[in-house]
Amino acid sequence: MEIKQEENGHKGKFFVMLNDNQEAVMTYVYAGKNIIIEHTEVHEVFKGQGVGYKLVEAAVDFVREKDIKIKPLCPFAFAVFKKKGEQYADVLFK
Repeated sequence: MEIKQEENGHKGKFFVMLNDNQEAVMTYVYAGKNIIIEHTEVHEVFKGQGVGYKLVEAAVDFVREKDIKIKPLCPFAFAVFKKKGEQYADVLFK
């Protein structure tokens, strides 16, 4: 499975395609130089496979490379950050 990323101005997304359909997506917006994760959606075809976690992980890798932070407003992303605790503490925008 390949996680792709697209940006359009101050908005962006991480997503997974399957048979030419976007089957999982996590959207974000820039707030200054940092990003806010707004929404995560995983369609039934990927349920239970950890795809949502992989989308958050892709965002974490992205912000670490850019030396910026994430504010996870999306309830799913917030729960992942809470669960990962110290592993993601370096990228959490408080």
